[in-house]
Amino acid sequence: MSTLIRTSVEQPLLSPLRLGDLRLPNRTVMAPATRARAAGAGLVPTALHAAYYGQRAAAGLIVTEGTWVDERAVGFVRVPGVYSEEQVEGWRRVTDVVHCLGGRIVLQLWHTGAVSHPDHLGGERPLGPSAVDPHETSFTADGRRPTVVPRAMTRAEIEGTVAAYGTASANARRAGFDGVEIHAVGPYLIPQFLNPRLNRRTDAYGGTPARRRRLLLEVVGAAAAPWPGRRVGVRLSPYWTSARFAPDARTLAEFDELVDVLNGCPLAYLHLRGRDPVPPEAGPDFAALDRYRRLFHGPLIANNGFDRASANALIAAGIADAVSFATHFIANPDLVSRFALGQELTAGDPATYYSGGAEGYVDYPVCTHWTR
Repeated sequence: MSTLIRTSVEQPLLSPLRLGDLRLPNRTVMAPATRARAAGAGLVPTALHAAYYGQRAAAGLIVTEGTWVDERAVGFVRVPGVYSEEQVEGWRRVTDVVHCLGGRIVLQLWHTGAVSHPDHLGGERPLGPSAVDPHETSFTADGRRPTVVPRAMTRAEIEGTVAAYGTASANARRAGFDGVEIHAVGPYLIPQFLNPRLNRRTDAYGGTPARRRRLLLEVVGAAAAPWPGRRVGVRLSPYWTSARFAPDARTLAEFDELVDVLNGCPLAYLHLRGRDPVPPEAGPDFAALDRYRRLFHGPLIANNGFDRASANALIAAGIADAVSFATHFIANPDLVSRFALGQELTAGDPATYYSGGAEGYVDYPVCTHWTR
């Protein structure tokens, strides 16, 4: 037993951490992962959500799946929202369970923007920074469908969207969350505004890097307003690659500027999605993450391609303060215990990631033995 105790104490992943006003007992963070289990018409979290997050309450911090800030944000089937009273009540049941089991949980706020589809929006075109097709796909009730040319947002619609983030953040606090995280990864609304290939505006929200990042900064301010202290995180993906996104020299330079500007915001942490490992077995790129450690003055959570060894090494090297895991937490609700006791990890079943129902969601086994 002494060997097991020494092993756990020596792992940086299992040491306590403070992120702004969030106090974590360990640095093993549950990353946001869309699971498409809100099957009802009102996109309300259910008892399945409470069970799923409750099973994973030993995480130092749970970041929920991306959650709609309003009806115009919807762009993926069976994803819950946080804009109605029924949704707030559903989420309150989730946070009650997580807190009862000793956990901490923040709600990720999401808007898909142009990567939605008329099927989600009553036949209306999605909203985007400009009328430019992002050439992505949207997961609809009839499967994945190609995106269409969005309608460029008016100034009033931008202001309304910022207000929606503020209301969603206030609703998260009413629902019992410990904070919120702003979804600014992938090809969705906020990255669309940051991207000069998609944002061709000439007003106060486009034309220069400073104006393109204005939406994100206003969203940060609106989301932070309902909370005392620092309880808002931002998740960024400067290395995202898809049809209209490329981590070229210009993009990375603009993200450098953005991260420096975020130092002036009341953030609890920055959650950074690193490069995709190439090949996958190569492991995460520490240098790509260290670029932002040198730029951001607050706590940094790293993500993408980590296992126990690489996560411990990253934290020990001082490149990040915590590491988040998505697929490992999907298939290992007891991930923290498995890391502490040297147990093997269960592999997830991608066929059930978005399938709905309990299978592949709340039925993964908890390991009952350990290895030395």
